[in-house]
Amino acid sequence: MKYLILIGDGMGDYPLAELGGLTPLAAAQTPNLDRLAKEGLVGRVATTPEGMAPGSDVAIMSLMGYYPKGVLTGRGPLEAAALNVPVNPGDLAFRLNLVTLELGPETIMRSHSAGDFPSAEARELLTALSEKLPLGQRTLHPGVSYRNLLVWPKAPTDLPSIPPHDFRDKSIEGFLRDPKLAPLMDLVKLSWPVLTQSPVNQARVAKGLPPANSIWLWGQGQVPKIKTYQERWGLSGATVSAVDIIRGLGIYAGLEPIRVAGATGLLDTNYQGKAAAGLAALETRDLAVVHLEAPDEMSHQGDLRAKVQAIENFDRFIVGPILAGLPRLGGFRLLAACDHYTPISLRTHAADPVPFVLYDSLSPAGSGAQGYSEKEALASGLLVQDGPSLGQLLFGPERTA
Repeated sequence: MKYLILIGDGMGDYPLAELGGLTPLAAAQTPNLDRLAKEGLVGRVATTPEGMAPGSDVAIMSLMGYYPKGVLTGRGPLEAAALNVPVNPGDLAFRLNLVTLELGPETIMRSHSAGDFPSAEARELLTALSEKLPLGQRTLHPGVSYRNLLVWPKAPTDLPSIPPHDFRDKSIEGFLRDPKLAPLMDLVKLSWPVLTQSPVNQARVAKGLPPANSIWLWGQGQVPKIKTYQERWGLSGATVSAVDIIRGLGIYAGLEPIRVAGATGLLDTNYQGKAAAGLAALETRDLAVVHLEAPDEMSHQGDLRAKVQAIENFDRFIVGPILAGLPRLGGFRLLAACDHYTPISLRTHAADPVPFVLYDSLSPAGSGAQGYSEKEALASGLLVQDGPSLGQLLFGPERTA
């Protein structure tokens, strides 16, 4: 038996007047997901435990069959694992976003990602920051696009995590002036002259592009300890994603990260390459986790048209080719889901239970659903309470010690 987990990040949403009361997921043309819903088991799963923020680290860990509460303290160490950056006991790993601020009498977070920021330019900025900031024992590490990393030995453990995508087009003056946040905000403010004077950003401004004129530190955590898929279900596997969080989660779960050329995490990503990599991984492994970031990014940008396009691309260029290629590998079980809602109206994450479809090629359930959407999942009446319960549905009982 082969296993697939297909994740359309942030696809979940609320009904929108612009779509005649439909959600982007319901309005999108998704014949492959709809077929799976009609022939499989449709329901909702609570991916965000009470008291935790609905971040991709938390929600995807749940979709992968784990319970993040009490285990996951932040996305930083997951990204460190994906980048092969060591995080020692007592260290904190922070996500370092390159962001665009409006620097004036009132400082505004204009973009949590500084636009579509090339990784090569990000590496140049990280090099300049490493050379010019008073980092001490702290170290900077480039990642993908705006997503980078800072490792801070013996960092204060009582600092809150403030996701920048929660404050797009909002004032951040309160954070900059909060004495409790000074260890973070002092470094943020010191980054401004370095980044503003960088040739990379001066060239972006000349082209009319948003500059990465500030860093933002958040998502900090210590190394989690979880059982691997091999220990829990006797399974080998791989992850296919442009995002370090998913690769890092997979590493801790015993899955090999597979990098795909042209995988950007944005609307222009290499969809076909991801589908091909997922199928290739299953030639020699039991499980493949294939993740698409684009719907989430388009939601953060508030771009409804692009979100619908990202969902349709997910269905056409990832779900469809994978479904076409799986039968030659024998029987399979496939879970397709979004990790969390990222409503266009909010432009950030929400903790609503997410729609999923579970399809078993050897025993199709025939749920009777008309398609894959939030409404159909709610109408099914099935609510899975947590990640381990979803894992039981997908993989069966865990191994006993």
